[in-house]
Order: sequence, then C-alpha cells, then structure tokens
Amino acid sequence: MYAIIDYKGQQILIEEGKKIKFPYLKDLKPGKTIEFDKVLYFFDGKNKKIGNPFIKSFSIKGKIDSHIKDPKVLVFKMKRRKGHQKKNGHKQSYTLLTVEKMMNKKVVKKTKVVAKTSSKPKTTKKATKTATKTKLNKNKD
Repeated sequence: MYAIIDYKGQQILIEEGKKIKFPYLKDLKPGKTIEFDKVLYFFDGKNKKIGNPFIKSFSIKGKIDSHIKDPKVLVFKMKRRKGHQKKNGHKQSYTLLTVEKMMNKKVVKKTKVVAKTSSKPKTTKKATKTATKTKLNKNKD
C-alpha cells in the first residue's frame, strides 16, 4: 500500500509503516504527529485512486522521529594557473518521519434548507400599478 503526496511542490512516495526522509520541518519537534491532505495518488494492491488534482476525503498521518543531517558534501573550486582555490562543505537537514495511517476521512453532507412559500399569490409592481390606474379611472367616471 503506497501513496504519492504533494508537499511544497515536491511529490513524495509514501508507504505505510516505513521511515521517510522529509524536507526539514523546523516547527515540529520529535514525537509530534503531522497530517497530509494533498494526496495525489493511492494504491492499496487492488484499487487505484487518482486525484483531480487531489483525492478528496483522504489523508495520511505520520509521526516525527528525529531531525537528521546528510553526510557532508565537499565543494572544491579551483581556477587553473591562477593560484585560486576554494573549498566549501554542505550538510543538508532532513526530518525523519514514520508513516502511521493512510485513511479515508468522513465527508459531512450539507443539507439544503428550503424556505416555505406563502399561499398568497405574488403580485408584480406592474399589476398593482395598472390596478390602481383602473380604479382611479372608474372613480372619475
């Protein structure tokens, strides 16, 4: 059972019960739970669900295990015959996440409220104007 979610413009493949390296989430501490609603695709072994663009009423829950860093990547720049050399390093930060549940949410159906209409027939402004004019004309005669 796996799903593809959209997180900040990145599409991430998620499997239930597996640990995933996620882009660094500095606001959340280890032990907290996080829920993803933007599910693009879901496959449970038999049925496939494809969103348009997202699957409605479907979410994925995960628990943050820790914040980690990748091994250092060395960046070495050199210009030949100039004596110019520059060495830099970079360690990318990640959040290690365990996927707990992939589940359907319950959709609450909205009921429409129908207003009762009165039994009196509605008259338009034209009809009332012509009726008053005819009454005035009869009174003059």
